[in-house]
Amino acid sequence: MLGLVFAASLAVAVLLLAVVWGLRYAWARLTGKPVQPWVMRFDPRSGFDRFRSAGQPQEPSAADVVSARARGQASDSPVRLNAAGSVTDVSVKPSRGE
Repeated sequence: MLGLVFAASLAVAVLLLAVVWGLRYAWARLTGKPVQPWVMRFDPRSGFDRFRSAGQPQEPSAADVVSARARGQASDSPVRLNAAGSVTDVSVKPSRGE
């Protein structure tokens, strides 16, 4: 009994889809426009590209470059810290095995 109910509901869904599709086709023929296919309106790969580019540093704006040059910092990335060799307040500790 459950199988018959499922088959009947599936048949109704297919018939409803066929009616909608037929109405779209008839309307397109009546108005003289080509029938547009039902396709996805967005590219699903764009979501992956958005998250893939999230880990990459963004390009600095022109204002960032000008203000970085005025402060004497690197213009390619104004938030970059000074070189690691200029750090003086850190001392090297011996490893635990020594």
